[in-house]
Amino acid sequence: MKQISYPVLQGGDLKNKPMKKILIIIITLLTFTVTVKSQDLLNQYLVIAAKNNPGLKAKFNEYLAAMEIGPQVSSLQDMQFAFGYFIRPVETRVGPQKAKLSLSQMFPWFGQLKANRSVADEMANAKYEAFEDAKSKLFYDVKSAYYDLYFTQKAIKITDENLSILNILNEIALIKMEGGLVSAVDQLRVEMEMADLDNQLSLLKDRVIAQTVAFNKLLNVESNREVLFADTLSVPGQMLTREAILDTIRIKNHQLTALDHEYTSYLNKEKASRKLGAPSINIGIDYIFTGKSDNPNLEASLSGKDAIVFPKIGLTVPLYRKKYKAMVNEAIYQQEAVQDRKADKFNVLETLLEKVITDYKDAGRRLVLYREQTRFAFQAMQILRAQYESENTNFEEILRMENRLLKYALELEKARADQNAADAFIYYLMGR
Repeated sequence: MKQISYPVLQGGDLKNKPMKKILIIIITLLTFTVTVKSQDLLNQYLVIAAKNNPGLKAKFNEYLAAMEIGPQVSSLQDMQFAFGYFIRPVETRVGPQKAKLSLSQMFPWFGQLKANRSVADEMANAKYEAFEDAKSKLFYDVKSAYYDLYFTQKAIKITDENLSILNILNEIALIKMEGGLVSAVDQLRVEMEMADLDNQLSLLKDRVIAQTVAFNKLLNVESNREVLFADTLSVPGQMLTREAILDTIRIKNHQLTALDHEYTSYLNKEKASRKLGAPSINIGIDYIFTGKSDNPNLEASLSGKDAIVFPKIGLTVPLYRKKYKAMVNEAIYQQEAVQDRKADKFNVLETLLEKVITDYKDAGRRLVLYREQTRFAFQAMQILRAQYESENTNFEEILRMENRLLKYALELEKARADQNAADAFIYYLMGR
């Protein structure tokens, strides 16, 4: 764990104990602890979400259901079995035919079943990509909720520390007012500031309850389960170039990949539709039960001999072609529709990427800015403290600078959370 803190500027010995407490609190406020534990904790929550989230489970079950369609459409039709009984037996040379058993099997044209299976398998692959996209979106939602909750928790801590500073300033103002060194206005100003911060702190505490519930529901765990955080979020690594991100989106974005599988499915559907217009072959066998013949001149071995007709072959010829032509055209139009949807989806993703890159860069600039602003405000606070100790002036400026320290500390943590959220969305767009 690496500890980074701003040094206390040299400005003479601290003669006032309350003011010394203020500086200790400010130093605590400006101390940043960077640790890899933040990502480790978040990864644990991602694993829990992947295991428990019911929406993600539903997507996976939809994929499993789609996988079961392939065996259905690639199987032969059920064999047909028929039994016939002759009410009036048909007389033949070897005896009267009394009953008949028939067994037949329809065989589609060569390659028909394989094409049907390919259509179903590609649609199942599209369902799998939809599941992967849902998982990536869930991970982004968990990260985004985690960063929002982190910021709110940090805001509570920072606001509470600023209230402690105001309490100390209030003590100083009371002491100086009792000594006749300052007017009661200084103490009233502190009271007003504290009332504002108390109200803000109550709002933040209510907000953290709602955000905790929302975060835990993504994980499908108890609503009030405590969410753990590291001291400080780690800063994302170097962002890839725009071109590299776009290339990854083209290849790995799950929404685009799902459309690729859907397009391939319609290609196979076109092939299957063309084969539907080809003849089907029916192969069967008949078994005829024959009774004993009354012909005395017939050999005993031939009398009552059953008859077997095998093979019995037939063709189903599709004469009405309009239906099959329409099926082929339907598949072609669906291919064109998927290509247009993919182009439109990529345009939407590229637009989202431009926005999130802007957000990422803006958060990075704010991160640098508010680190510097916080340092400058800390230096100004020390100067104002020294002046107030010696001249009993600039109390209003001390309050203003304390407000700025609060603002900059909050903005710094907001920038850190925003940059992590933008980085998470970029990874979602890339299908990771």
